Amino acid sequence: MHKAESIDNHLVKSYLLLPLILSAFERDASIISAQLRTPSPYLEVLDTAASAATADLRDIRTEMRMRGIKVYEQHKLPHGLEAKFICRGYHERMLLLNELIAAQAGIHMRRYLGLDISAFRNEQEQYGIKPAPQL
Repeated sequence: MHKAESIDNHLVKSYLLLPLILSAFERDASIISAQLRTPSPYLEVLDTAASAATADLRDIRTEMRMRGIKVYEQHKLPHGLEAKFICRGYHERMLLLNELIAAQAGIHMRRYLGLDISAFRNEQEQYGIKPAPQL
């Protein structure tokens, strides 16, 4: 039985999270523009963050294509997000729980906004995972 490598899973997880992050930035921008008197500085920060996230999503899609990974189905569930994908010919499934989505999206959003995320441990440190070999 084939199991997707950790880098493959990381790509799929990022592919699923980034559109949610972009939606959050759009929603926040519309709220800020409606509620603040001088929204332009805040909107510029959000626009810069959204541009960086969009560039990352483009790069992730390119990498997924090169590695033979394709997400073919996504379902929003009451407890999370389920995705089915093909990884080099093998069918795989990923389930991201809402708590994980909120935590990971918060970290990524802070990074895109230029905030310090050094207080957050990465998955490798948190779970004792050996880093994937560099390609």
